[in-house]
Amino acid sequence: MSQQVADVDTLFLHEAGDDYTVVVRRDGERLLRGRLELKETGAGPRPGRFRVKDGDDEVPRRPEQFIEMARRAARIRISEQTSRGKRGELEAMLDGYQLDAKQVRTCRICANKGRYSPLTTETAIKSDDEHICPDCAKRELEREANYRGLQSGARDRLEDLLLEVGDLERVANLLSGQLDPELTKFDEISATTDDIDLVSTRDIDVHSDLKSNLQRFDELLPVQSLAVENGLLEGRDQLVVSATATGKTLVGELAGIDRALKGEGKMLFLVPLVALANQKYGDFQDEYGDRLDITLRVGASRIRDDGNRFDPSADVIVGTYEGIDHSLRTGKDLGDIGTVVIDEVHNLGEDERGHRLDGLITRLKHYCETNDQDTQWVYLSATVGNAIELAGQLGAQLIEFEERPVPIERHVTFADGSEKVDIENTLVKRAFDSKSSKGYRGQTIIFTNSRRRCHEVSRRLEYDSAPYHAGLDHGQRNRVERQFGDQDLAAVVTTAALAAGVDFPASQVIFDSLAMGIEWLSVQEFEQMLGRAGRPDYHDTGTVYVLVEPDTTYHNSMEMSEDEVAFKLLKGEMEPVITRYDETFAIEETLANITVAGKRAKHLNDRMIGEVPTKHAVGKLLEYEFIDGFEPTALGRAITEHFLEPDEAFAMLDAIRKGTDPYELVAEIELRGEY
Repeated sequence: MSQQVADVDTLFLHEAGDDYTVVVRRDGERLLRGRLELKETGAGPRPGRFRVKDGDDEVPRRPEQFIEMARRAARIRISEQTSRGKRGELEAMLDGYQLDAKQVRTCRICANKGRYSPLTTETAIKSDDEHICPDCAKRELEREANYRGLQSGARDRLEDLLLEVGDLERVANLLSGQLDPELTKFDEISATTDDIDLVSTRDIDVHSDLKSNLQRFDELLPVQSLAVENGLLEGRDQLVVSATATGKTLVGELAGIDRALKGEGKMLFLVPLVALANQKYGDFQDEYGDRLDITLRVGASRIRDDGNRFDPSADVIVGTYEGIDHSLRTGKDLGDIGTVVIDEVHNLGEDERGHRLDGLITRLKHYCETNDQDTQWVYLSATVGNAIELAGQLGAQLIEFEERPVPIERHVTFADGSEKVDIENTLVKRAFDSKSSKGYRGQTIIFTNSRRRCHEVSRRLEYDSAPYHAGLDHGQRNRVERQFGDQDLAAVVTTAALAAGVDFPASQVIFDSLAMGIEWLSVQEFEQMLGRAGRPDYHDTGTVYVLVEPDTTYHNSMEMSEDEVAFKLLKGEMEPVITRYDETFAIEETLANITVAGKRAKHLNDRMIGEVPTKHAVGKLLEYEFIDGFEPTALGRAITEHFLEPDEAFAMLDAIRKGTDPYELVAEIELRGEY
């Protein structure tokens, strides 16, 4: 009994039916929980029966022991939820022993379970028509989260919101896709400006035709000014890292177009996607087509290379990585190259395509050096986690500019697949019905994970919208770009085709999915895509909505669920750009290097950014009969010209030997790539 009669901080009483719950606490810990019954006597109400909880049992104690504990308590508190009559009875009983008690606002759920949880204005959480303590509110929220299958990151977010706003129902409603702006807002990325001396377009030393083209601007933008001040126009190789819509593309143009106009070699402007190449080709035709020959090289077909529209003698070649690499692998003469601009160079870090960009850069440098060309290299990227290291690997000067032209609000809400389109419809309408201070309607890019989903979402939006993906032909994509630019569309719904920078002046970006195909987005991809929200000449702010489907994956190979991925992306640090080689990638690039450089292939392998296991790759090439010495066999040449992986090549050989129809064979190979 010594524990039960020791000095205590608080003795708490709460109505429990006809009786009272008793909680005794010391140093923040509960000493005991019991049940007290009162009896009426001539002197007034007095303790009748007193029982103390011991595990699942209730152990009888003498009523006097309750009075002894009450006398030793520093304070006695009666729950505010105790009815007036019962409260009067308790106070009368305590008065009989000259003990004072105060009413205190407590959590009803805790009190019913024998816990003492006083509530203050700061700690009380609204739940329906009452207030409960944070712990009970968290438990209620936890039950809802368990029902929805929410993972840790999302749970942490909801708990933070619960404590912030103090309203359980409002927070729980987020799990039903409700757009409460105060709760969906995750953070705001402020607009930032660096104090940089801007270069006047009148003062730059470029060809007169280019200078006249620039006169529509008084000054270069900050990142452009930094590049010029650090030797861009003197031929220095540069890696330019800056946010979307800060003017990186013109950096490449300043170097390449100037040299082309001066007869100092053609410009190659290389991008990862056909959609981007088509757009840049059109832009260059509009800007410089009356003074320079512009050609396009996309290598869109793996079946036939008809050289459509491609003129290797042109002053400006706009191409995809694979399109130009195909020219190198097939021995085409690209002429005297003065400038190479590699846009979206962070693609070096892509799991499936990074090795090809690494190989392309190495083979193109070999081509230029073999032909004694003084070529300038300009690499552009919006997102690089290891910019200093990458610049060193590329042998380029780093021009890094961290300005964000407009602030971006980032929002998160939860919804299942069927609810997402309704939310997107609301957000698209809300944006398009408003105008910025610059007079532009809000327009939306919706990113999703498949072409089919693009069409599904677009069909269900009430305002005019269009799907946009690599499956559309050039004319269809051009029409969508023009309609969006003319503000005839409230939204475009797209896959990765837009992520790499096709120029849509959107104020809002919505993530219908955080997957592209069957892979989760990387932080780098996510940052680049959300960076499309808000343009300085159009909008006052950018808005991003991440629509998260709890406990969902899009392929059985995905280890995390979408709600886990969402908060990893929102809180994550930019991944470093690292080119990794497995056996298949090493074989492909080594074969391509042998095809282009013969015995110099090992030198090319050694120069590549990723570590290529050359000896092993050469051994496999000999084993597969793809090379004979340091020359590709006829089979090896066909494989490298069509960017085939060894297993694809063997599947094709097997099908040919079995007499499979060529079109069925091509369809099978392409579908293997799709899935």
